[in-house]
Amino acid sequence: MNAQSKAVANAASQEPVEFGASLLAVISKAASDPAVDIDKMERLIAMQERIQARQAEVEFSQAMNAAQSEMRPIAANASNPQTRSRYATFDKLDRVLRPIYTAHGFSLSFDEGESPKPEHVRVLCYVSHVAGHTRTYHRDMPADGKGAKGGDVMTKTHAAGAAGSYGARYLLKGIWNVAVGDEDDDGNGNRGRKGKEPDLVSDADAVLIGQYCQALGGGKLSALLKAYNVEAIPDLTARQAATALNRLKDQIAEKAKAETNAKATTND
Repeated sequence: MNAQSKAVANAASQEPVEFGASLLAVISKAASDPAVDIDKMERLIAMQERIQARQAEVEFSQAMNAAQSEMRPIAANASNPQTRSRYATFDKLDRVLRPIYTAHGFSLSFDEGESPKPEHVRVLCYVSHVAGHTRTYHRDMPADGKGAKGGDVMTKTHAAGAAGSYGARYLLKGIWNVAVGDEDDDGNGNRGRKGKEPDLVSDADAVLIGQYCQALGGGKLSALLKAYNVEAIPDLTARQAATALNRLKDQIAEKAKAETNAKATTND
């Protein structure tokens, strides 16, 4: 057995981190030898990379455990009339969880991918740790623009946006395994609650709201949903929808009047 092989054998009997450091020393020494076997060198480098990847995964899991140990149930701050439930919005989840997971070296980034399910959006979340390991989570969300009664209530663009918002919220909650107060079986467990639930927006009104917001542009839909603390048009109650439609009609009329005046000024 040559000196290089003995060094590798001795390093293998040590702890993973120490073995990795010893192996790196062997690689560095071998790289300075003009007679080194390139094939062996490549195998040594591949072994070192596997050790580093394994160590990064171990540190990822340890940090995940530490972060989750500091997380507590989060109080719901919004209502979903369709499922008659309470839930925590993405903003609320992010505000509570981000300081904890970033303190433990994690960062999150969201993206979208191809879903094998028709008319679905695959929402991706990459959870990265400072040690170098990244784990990918995903959730397939329906993006057909249909309302609770099966009618079209959103354009495909709005439906895709809503699917992305829902998916990000579900992923954020699921990745950290955090419980949300007042939530039961995905929001269908409050059947014994007293009082009549408010009627939801009709499919026809939902379509009108989507069309008016699109005509006004400038992030009008996002602003409207934020104002009513809902994630999508079908979550609006009938009363909220009626108020929103009146305001949108007024804004459409003002916009048309402004455009007419602008044209008149140009012609003059």
